[in-house]
Amino acid sequence: MRFTRITIRKLALTLLIAVASGTSFAADNVGFVYVSPIGDAGWTYQHDLGRLQLEKETGVTTSYVENVAEGADAERVIREMAKRGDKVVFATSFGYMNYALKVSKSFRDTAFVHVTGYKLGKNMGLVNARFYEGRYLTGVIAGEMSKSNVLGYVAAFPIPEVLQGINAFIKGARSVNPEAELRVIWVNSWYDPGKERQAAMTLMSQGADIITHHTDSTAVVQAAEEEGKYAFGYHSDMSKYGPRAHLTATTHHWGDYYVKTVKDVQAGRWAPISVWGGYAQGMIRLAPLNDAIPADLQARIRDMEQQITQRKLHPFAGPVVDQAGKTIVAEGSTMTDEQLNKMNYYLQGVVSKIPNN
Repeated sequence: MRFTRITIRKLALTLLIAVASGTSFAADNVGFVYVSPIGDAGWTYQHDLGRLQLEKETGVTTSYVENVAEGADAERVIREMAKRGDKVVFATSFGYMNYALKVSKSFRDTAFVHVTGYKLGKNMGLVNARFYEGRYLTGVIAGEMSKSNVLGYVAAFPIPEVLQGINAFIKGARSVNPEAELRVIWVNSWYDPGKERQAAMTLMSQGADIITHHTDSTAVVQAAEEEGKYAFGYHSDMSKYGPRAHLTATTHHWGDYYVKTVKDVQAGRWAPISVWGGYAQGMIRLAPLNDAIPADLQARIRDMEQQITQRKLHPFAGPVVDQAGKTIVAEGSTMTDEQLNKMNYYLQGVVSKIPNN
């Protein structure tokens, strides 16, 4: 029996029907929990591409539930997947962390993987991507191409992962344009197209001529297209939503990781470790570069991609100076992963304030 798109309300009924009909779930069933609709671009869309790759390359049966809120609904969905016999459950949003960890303690024969969190369990691993690598490169493009020297950023929640992207973006911009400044608006949601659009319009009204976002919808790119400004997509190539505006995007690629994880579980060699991949692991790439980007700048970006892949360039190589002027990383040193994962501040060049700071 194969489950495809199901809503939270239908999940319990579906499971009851399966039990009543005597259907058993094979050990190779794999479940995915998504925080937003799949759509055709964005965070969840990229994870679903990975799910489809997993099916194609391994032959396992997968199921998913989309648009699951980060709360009690998440715990219920994760628990139901484990109860029905899924061998691996991927919880693909930051706010699922504590719920996945709680459920994992009741199902020790199931492998759980939480995406973007920081807590490991006896049978719960972690995975994340070094989004900041792509953000730095888009910052370089923005710094070179901005006419107003004002950049805009629509952000979801002030957690380290999001702050890494914001700070990498302004650091890249200021590496080529010391006059660049970045304004940030927080929408307190991963997926709210209306709020995302409103924030984008506000940033452009404040002088931003290039904007980007750490949210799930295409609203920011669409707003930039309407207003004649430039934008960087995120998660996916969003160029079809802004053919003129969309300069490129930091795109995420989860399929290889999903395939390896499931194969490791099947072979009995999986361990609950933390994986943080970037350019070098093929988990981060830039979408095609818009022809509006000058050819010499495109060549520089391609060269920088290679330097990041070869670990010759690190976006947070010193000096790294925070918004208050304090040196966080001295020249000649590089920010450690531990420091990155505790990031709770802005760097110089960001003119907004972090909520509750």
